[in-house]
Amino acid sequence: MDIALVVLALLLVLLVVAVIYAWRWVRMRRHGGVSVALRWQPDRDRSGWHLGIGRYQGEEFVWYRVWSLRIAPDRVFRRDDLEIADRREPIGTESYAVPAGSTVLRCEPGRQEAIEIAMGPGALTGFLSWLESAPPGRRIPRS
Repeated sequence: MDIALVVLALLLVLLVVAVIYAWRWVRMRRHGGVSVALRWQPDRDRSGWHLGIGRYQGEEFVWYRVWSLRIAPDRVFRRDDLEIADRREPIGTESYAVPAGSTVLRCEPGRQEAIEIAMGPGALTGFLSWLESAPPGRRIPRS
């Protein structure tokens, strides 16, 4: 086998993967997705931020990791299980790992462990509106 053919095949595969990521990102953004960084297990020292796209699907907020080939969402949070425990600005180098102008929300999603969600001002307004809106007669969790 010629080395040039192997290199060409490898470059073609990398190009296809890059096109899939770009297509997925654009498609999600055009269909109501917002840039969101998520951190699970925020109390652990080595817990890092993961960039993704969040979307509202009725009573659920679904989150897709940017660098994943999964078709299904990586995390799903139900509105009635999600409660905001704290709000803060990014600290130190966190500001480089989250979307620009982000506010960090510490959330307690029902029976799961705490998570932190970071999003910019526009996405934050939409998220808080979605979280606080509820059908008549439904209890709204307050922090």
